[in-house]
Amino acid sequence: MDTLKTNVLYYGDNLEILRKYIPDNSIDLVYLDPPFNSKKDYNILFKENGGVESEAQIKAFTDTWHWTQTAENTYHDIVTSGPLKIAQLIGALHDTIGQNDVMAYLVMMTTRLIELHRVLKPTGSLYLHCDPTASHYLKLVLDMEFKTRHYIVLCEIRENANEASYSALG
Repeated sequence: MDTLKTNVLYYGDNLEILRKYIPDNSIDLVYLDPPFNSKKDYNILFKENGGVESEAQIKAFTDTWHWTQTAENTYHDIVTSGPLKIAQLIGALHDTIGQNDVMAYLVMMTTRLIELHRVLKPTGSLYLHCDPTASHYLKLVLDMEFKTRHYIVLCEIRENANEASYSALG
């Protein structure tokens, strides 16, 4: 694959799409809004002609991560074939926090961040909207993959009405 096809909508797992269809250094902007490990199922809701919600629904995705064989395989791929510093980081995190739901989320995100770095142009930007319970781990992965000098700002949004609704940390 040498050129990026334009005006194409890809549907499916972004890791498969990135590896199969997106050439190196071809993307100007990445906005990543992955599932948050909310431990909920999300459905596409349909409405009746009168605007009332229908009983009919289609499950869009499950936002739950578990340490499964897929997570184990992804972990193994990262620590044996990934960039050295990321492999060391993920290995150390695995040794520290173990084989649990957070680690499953982390390896799923890490393998995608590596691919996103590959397709992003040197002048490109990446915006990551992520789970606040894992953001500090993902920041370490981003620092290893993209280098800390490219980091600009962390925006934090709070949902508690008694707290400030937005803060930015540079």
